[in-house]
Amino acid sequence: MGRYPIIPWPRAIDARDGAFALGAGLQIALVDGGNSDVRRLGDLLARYLRELAGINAEIGDGGAIRMGLRSDAPAGTESYALDVATERIGLTARDPRGLFYGIQTLRQLVAASPKAVPAVRIEDAPRFPYRGLHLDVGRHFFPVEFIKRYIDLLATFKLNTFHWHLTEDQGWRLEIKRYPKLTETGAWRKETIVGHARRGPKGYDGTRHGGFYTQDQARDVVAYAKERGVTVLPEIEMPGHSLAALAAYPEFANVPGPFEVRTTWGISDEVFSPSEATFTFLENVLREVMDIFPSEYIHIGGDEAPKKRWKESPDAQAIIKKEKLADEDGLQSWFIRRIERFLNANGRRVIGWDEILEGGLAPNATVMSWRGTKGGIAAAKQGHDVVMAPQEDLYFDHYQADPEHEPLAIGGMTPIEDTYRYEPIAAELTADEAKHVLGPQACMWTEYMPTTDQVEYMAYPRVLALAEIAWSPREARDWDSFQKRLPAALALLDRLGVKYRKPS
Repeated sequence: MGRYPIIPWPRAIDARDGAFALGAGLQIALVDGGNSDVRRLGDLLARYLRELAGINAEIGDGGAIRMGLRSDAPAGTESYALDVATERIGLTARDPRGLFYGIQTLRQLVAASPKAVPAVRIEDAPRFPYRGLHLDVGRHFFPVEFIKRYIDLLATFKLNTFHWHLTEDQGWRLEIKRYPKLTETGAWRKETIVGHARRGPKGYDGTRHGGFYTQDQARDVVAYAKERGVTVLPEIEMPGHSLAALAAYPEFANVPGPFEVRTTWGISDEVFSPSEATFTFLENVLREVMDIFPSEYIHIGGDEAPKKRWKESPDAQAIIKKEKLADEDGLQSWFIRRIERFLNANGRRVIGWDEILEGGLAPNATVMSWRGTKGGIAAAKQGHDVVMAPQEDLYFDHYQADPEHEPLAIGGMTPIEDTYRYEPIAAELTADEAKHVLGPQACMWTEYMPTTDQVEYMAYPRVLALAEIAWSPREARDWDSFQKRLPAALALLDRLGVKYRKPS
């Protein structure tokens, strides 16, 4: 394994003697070179060779590196075969996404050995179809350039879903043309709490914070991600975590406003009213979201929605009585089902945090399990698809080591070895139930990450552990092997200027 420091580890790897020398005059021959994706990926490989090995490789018919789409390549849209011999390199896939991942594997081999790539035969495919990394831009706003860099990095290690958490109590981050006040008012808070929200006296920085993404910028991000095999999963929170929206449009609240965009962290009692006016508003918002994001799923949140306002609301209580619901949890389920019917009618599917299980799960909903694994296990046993994102192992806003020597974080302790040892398929699931586990996702909540450097520090190198549990065969995962391969991956991160935390 020392010759092949690849993360995530491939499905099948056959070590061979010798190496392919990298030198001047190298050409890349494209199979199906008329395909625009193949040409784009050929140019990408040429760029990597220039950056990592100092070689100006050209696209040409007689290249010693041959890459392209072939029907006899390993089956699967994300699969590929990489064959490195002493005189040539072959890279094939059935889909551009597989070709992209094969290039990432070759990129790691070149980065580790820029003079000669060790000979090897790799046939690779992912274990899980969903391999996600989340970013909360509601608590702190980050520019488009960083969003693209974030996507670049996750794709480098074969993750394929960017979960973009776009709305929060502390900020609404997406332009909605029908409701301009969502960004005129909801995208800005007057100041931000200083220090930890749950510890000691609170102070505020007195500085206005905010920003938002225009629809054109969001479409640009979607296109950028698509070229890297990444689906952008947008999240519009409901019925809770909605204070920024209610500051802009208080008529959709349960009590009279005015409200202001939240300046501290935690959970607000203000949630959307379950009124017809609210559903009209949310459906209009979601129409614009669907027009921007072509993803199969739309994330509708559903977490941490206090029921205080609904308990006090005559309108909410009237709906509970009319619809014969058991209680306010039942009302939340009714709310989610309303939104699900709308999204299903428009050819989309609902995914939400595991609280959407409370009061009964919407018929076709997928659950993202964050409060441990219990919600995901329950949903899979009910025949629902699940994404596993348990906070104990996959919340990267947790500390990575002794808090006394780390930047301020929300709490918790998730060192990289805990992430690596997490197994997305629980032992209590049968083989049929396990098929409902789409894959794992790590979450980056940014209450205590005000800068892009801090986001990278908290994400990396833990993202590398996530990548391996999401891609590699379960039986191939080995902590000692991973540790031996990690330095080469960190050296690549160094070249890319990533501000990662150096492992202890």
